[in-house]
Parts: sequence; C-alpha cells; structure tokens
Amino acid sequence: IPLLIGGATTSKTHTAVKIAPRYTAPVIHILDASRTVVVVSNLLDKTLRDDFIAELDEEYDEVRDDHYDSLKDRRYLTLEEARSKALRIEWERPENLPPKPHMVGHKVYEDVDLNELLPFIDWNPFFHVWQLRGKYPNRGYPKLFNDASVGEEARRLFGEAQAMLRDLIDKRRVRASAIVSILPANSKGDDIVVYKDESRTEVAGAYHGLRQQAEKDRESTDPYLCLSDFIAPASGGIPDYIGSIAASAGFGVDELAAAYEADNDDYSAIMVKALADRLAEALTEKLHQDMRRELWGFAPNESLDTEDLLSIKYQGIRPAPGYPSQPDHSEKTTMWKLGSIAESTGIELTESLMMHPGASVCALVFAHPKSSYFAVGKISKDQVDDY
Repeated sequence: IPLLIGGATTSKTHTAVKIAPRYTAPVIHILDASRTVVVVSNLLDKTLRDDFIAELDEEYDEVRDDHYDSLKDRRYLTLEEARSKALRIEWERPENLPPKPHMVGHKVYEDVDLNELLPFIDWNPFFHVWQLRGKYPNRGYPKLFNDASVGEEARRLFGEAQAMLRDLIDKRRVRASAIVSILPANSKGDDIVVYKDESRTEVAGAYHGLRQQAEKDRESTDPYLCLSDFIAPASGGIPDYIGSIAASAGFGVDELAAAYEADNDDYSAIMVKALADRLAEALTEKLHQDMRRELWGFAPNESLDTEDLLSIKYQGIRPAPGYPSQPDHSEKTTMWKLGSIAESTGIELTESLMMHPGASVCALVFAHPKSSYFAVGKISKDQVDDY
C-alpha cells in the first residue's frame, strides 16, 4: 500500500530520509492536496507506475545524499555553550519591561461571525493548494490574475471560491470558535513557567523550550535562541505573561466534504476544506490583532493593513508547537490543559496531536519587541537528554 505524506510540518527531505527507507511500498511526499489525484493516478496506471516509482526512488536517493553531505562538516555547540550565548535582554530598562495586560485569564469566542474574518484572509496559500503559481512579476495574489499561463484559471477558481464562501457564511454551513489566553509567566532556563494567578505562588504548567545548537558563522555574534529568552526570568522578580490562541473554522466541514465526496464531487470537497483553512488562519490573525490592541494592549494604536499583517510588521510573534521555533508537537498538551481548550471550544487533540476539526490553528503569543521567529534546527544528544 503506497504511503502519501503531506501537511504543513512535513517535507520531502524528512520523507526521503526518515520514512521512505523504513517502508517497503512507495512513499511519496505531496506538497498539497491538489497533487494527490495526480500521484494516485500514476500509481494506479500500470503503464506509468514502474517508471514513476523508479524516478521517485532516484530522486529520493539524491535528496538523502544531499542531506547527509550537508551534515558532514556541521558542528554543534554543547548545550552549556549554547545557553551561555542566549539572547540577553536587559529587563530592568524601561523599554524592556513586560507590558501588563488589560485582561489576564481566558476569553472564549463562540460561533464567530465569519463575515468579520474576510478582510484578514490570506489568499496565497489557497492558490498553492491548487498548484496555481504565477511567474515574476505576477507572483502572489492578486497579481496572479495577470499571469499569462495561470491567470485566467486563477480568476475562475477565485470566483467559484467566492461563491462557495458566500454560501458557507450565509447558510451557516460551517462554524468557528476560539479561545484566547493571557497568563502570568516567567522563564526558568529554557522553560516558561505559567502560574495559576497573579500571586505567582503556584505553578499551573510549563512550556519546555529547545535551544539552537548548530554553530553559526565564526564571526557571528547572533545569539543561540530559545523561546524562553523572550520571557522575563523568574530570578529577576519582574512579572511577565505569555499568551496563546486556539482557533477553528472547521465545525461542519467534515460533514460537508463527506457529502460532496459521496456525490463524487472531489473538487468541492477540496474547495470547502481549503476555504475553512483560510478562515481559521484569518480568525487567528484577527484574534492576534485584538490581543495586541485591546486584550493585552501593548500596541493600542497599531494601524496595519492586511498586507502589513501578513508581512508580520506588528510587534511580537505567535509561534506554533510543531513548527521551527518549537518543533515538539507535545507542547500542545500543555496549552490544552492550561486553557481547557477542548471543553471550552470543542477543538480536540488526537492521539497523534493533530487538531480536530482539521481547519484549526494554535499558537503561543509573545509580546516583547525583541521576540523573533527562528528555527531551532538540529540539536545534539546532550539537549535531547536534558529535554
């Protein structure tokens, strides 16, 4: 049985290096859902199957060779060395003092008005699902519509997406809910300790961080980052906070997609899932803005258009467990426990720590202006043992 691998946190390299050598049947990394039909067709076609698999094996052999070649000369700092080169923020300075939130605790959003999310939609990933990518200077939405090769098809697809989106909203075929949390916290080494209340006498849980260890350029003075660097240390006695968001626009989507598939309408099934994904991301974008402006209130005068929001021109970051800044998906369990997310919103974690419904997003929220996105990358055994 062929194994198809896909999703936001997967890659061709990981598939070729970690999965394919351990499975006897073909293993294929698929960039997005629209490619599934093509791949399966090639696997089912007796005249194409052998050549397709042979070409795939050859390609993955090259990927593996390139991967292992890249590791030969790589050096890693010990965990102690990496920690000694962490980001050092002078927390006592007025400009570095953590802002006190207007709201401390949790806020649940039930049956969100999807019309409010429309200005926050990032349409670029939607077109990637359908493998529609323009060439310079017509890359990205909406310039894509002017592309000579895919512009006309992109316009047609966009029109059909708008019609379905309007139908989903007007007839309330899908629903959205979310929870935002802002909780007292301080860092202790590479961990972020979350307290039960402002007295900070009782610990409610902890987020465990991973620190960069792969050696940077010899001349580089860049720090070796961990998410805990962006939270004031408990030893300094300065109160800080950490935020989180869990949002879904996927309630009702599985039922709709199943109905389309039962009617042999795979196109509409893929479309409704793709639109739900866009709405979930848009809801997260809006909630993060609400946190910055109002709930946390550290950027009350922020005035950014959609393009600026999607270009991350705001203060702070919202990294997600399982992504480069914190590659460990199991950190979601801490988030779910601290916010009682499943009980409050209906967004659940599966045994493999996927979110259900599928069109769901979760993230931690950091307020400090010096917080930044980074990739932990490969780490050494000493950090694995310590973690």
